[in-house]
Amino acid sequence: MKRTIIAISRSYGSGGTLIGQKLAAELGIPMFNKQIIEMAAQKSGLSPDYIDRMEDHASNSFLFNLASTAYPVTGLTAQYDVPITFAAFSAQSTVIRELASRDSCVIIGRCADYILRDNADCVKVFIYADKSDCIAYTMKAYNMDQKAATSKLAKIDKGRANYYKNFTGEAWGSVHSHDICFNSSRTGYDGAVEVIKGYLKAVGRL
Repeated sequence: MKRTIIAISRSYGSGGTLIGQKLAAELGIPMFNKQIIEMAAQKSGLSPDYIDRMEDHASNSFLFNLASTAYPVTGLTAQYDVPITFAAFSAQSTVIRELASRDSCVIIGRCADYILRDNADCVKVFIYADKSDCIAYTMKAYNMDQKAATSKLAKIDKGRANYYKNFTGEAWGSVHSHDICFNSSRTGYDGAVEVIKGYLKAVGRL
C-alpha cells in the first residue's frame, strides 16, 4: 500500500466511525478520532470536552462567537490572542497535519478533508445513510423514541454542517470536496470498507 491518509467525513448514524475502524484494521494502519482531541487539547491548553463538543454542537451563532471571544494561545507559534474556537481548530489542524506527515492512517471528521486538501496522499471520503437508518441508530445509541431521535439527529448534523462551513467556507458533504461519497445503507459496513478499498485499488494506492 502506498502511503495514504484516508479522511472520512460522515453524517451521524451512517456508521462512518465503525467503517473507519474496520478499514484501518484491514489495512493494518492506525485510525485517529478522539486521539486528535487529546493532542489538540495539549497543544492549545483548552479542555478536551470543549474541543470534542465543537464539531457536533456548532450553533448558528458560531461565527459571532468566533469573532468575539479572545483566548491567549501559547505553544502553536507564538503567544497571541485569538478567538477560542479558532484556537481549538488551529490546534486540531496542526495535529492532523502532523499525523498526515508520518505514515498511512485513517482520520475521522474534524475537517481533515479540507485541512489536507492540498496533500496528494489524502483520499477524501464522505459517508451518509438513509434517514430512517440514521434515526434508528440514534434511537438505539441514546435510548430515545423516534421523535426525540429525529430531533437529535438533525441537531448533530446541523452542528457538523455549521462547523464545516464556518471554518472552511465550503458546504459539508459536497461532492466537490471529496473523492468518493456513498450511502452506507446500500453497502452495509463491511461493504463500505470494500467500496473504499476498491477506490484505493482503482487509483493505484492499494
